[in-house]
Amino acid sequence: MPTWSMLYMQDSASPMMEELSYFHDFTMIIISMITMLVGLNMLFMYKYKMSNRFLVQNQTTEILWTILPVFILLMIASPSLKALYLLDDPFSPSITIKATGHQWYWAYEYSDFPDLEFTSYMIPEVDLTENSNRLLETDNSVVIPFNTPIRMITTGGDVIHSWTVPSLGVKADAVPGRLNQMMFSIKRPGVFYGQCSEICGANHSFMPIKLESVPMKTFINWVELSE
Repeated sequence: MPTWSMLYMQDSASPMMEELSYFHDFTMIIISMITMLVGLNMLFMYKYKMSNRFLVQNQTTEILWTILPVFILLMIASPSLKALYLLDDPFSPSITIKATGHQWYWAYEYSDFPDLEFTSYMIPEVDLTENSNRLLETDNSVVIPFNTPIRMITTGGDVIHSWTVPSLGVKADAVPGRLNQMMFSIKRPGVFYGQCSEICGANHSFMPIKLESVPMKTFINWVELSE
């Protein structure tokens, strides 16, 4: 059942998404203040029948209208540059995973572990169990230890796809013949979902992404069972 909370972004599960959420909220406050200021100014002019001479022919007002936007842009630029740096923070990854987009499924390779690779197909609606998420469940999940630096490398096997997980704040195109990379770390255990965000054909909406964040010990056990 949809709720009002679903209109907002998903709960952040990584430091990058936290920074993006903060930047979104901060910018929305500034936009709201600008909208209120302009609206009150128009209302004031309409109520007191003031002409445009007060706005375009008054030297003090013109200086204010010029300097104020500069300070607003500087206020927005500071958290924006910080968020951009975190999105491309070149830290040393502990685990590297390669995601290859195909029509219409994902294939994964764990570069640090030999012979650990698998495909991930969406589970049909008729095979879903109770409390499963329609169009989001997969037969194989990407298992990742939390609080661990992860490097995800993306490429395409046929057409352009896009590997996206909103709660982690990560999105990278999977382009055939090209490798893109993104760095992230998950700060808490749980299951996180994403989907291909590039229109890649008829079944574009049927290639979901499912990540399971687990403790390191559980991850090691999963690797030993999967190899």
